[in-house]
Amino acid sequence: MTTTPAGTRLLIVGPPGAGKGTQAARIAERYGIPAISTGDIFRANIAGGTELGQRIQEITSAGNLVPDSLTNEIVADRLGQDDAVGGFLLDGYPRTVDQVRALDEVLAASGAALDAVVLLTADTDEVVARLLKRAADSGRADDTEDVIRYRQDVYREQTEPIVAVYRDRGLVVEVDGMGSIDEVSQAIAAALDERSLTPRSV
Repeated sequence: MTTTPAGTRLLIVGPPGAGKGTQAARIAERYGIPAISTGDIFRANIAGGTELGQRIQEITSAGNLVPDSLTNEIVADRLGQDDAVGGFLLDGYPRTVDQVRALDEVLAASGAALDAVVLLTADTDEVVARLLKRAADSGRADDTEDVIRYRQDVYREQTEPIVAVYRDRGLVVEVDGMGSIDEVSQAIAAALDERSLTPRSV
């Protein structure tokens, strides 16, 4: 029997405007694991002018999505770094069922597996109202209601098949993302505690 390396391995999923980035940072701090966002990795490589960043920029500048093969390669590399060996929180990956399979293979190679998938839920109309207010406060005129609703639709279409896979595995922890930041953090902590996931000792 393979011994699973100690650590906490999580995903966080949620619609735009549900506060996923804020909660990801809090979860990562609580468990002493890195929060790994594929978007952040892409942006850091582009800003740093790395070979990988140049490849990503060529693809995105042409209006195309970064292909699964390249995204999988980037994530596999990141999960192999020292700080992620003892656990991680993935944000923004996997986005497709093929990426789910690729992540399974990466984890299986080291005898590891996911512990839970935190699914932040949110009422679409409430999220739209929240994002419209944020857009007005920050002067982002391009964030119209139509654009925001389109992003919500894309999220649902992309994410539902992935959530279904993890739900079948009994890994999904569903939390209402529409409370205050502290309320949502407490609800996530309570749900993960029920799964006997141990926070980092302070």
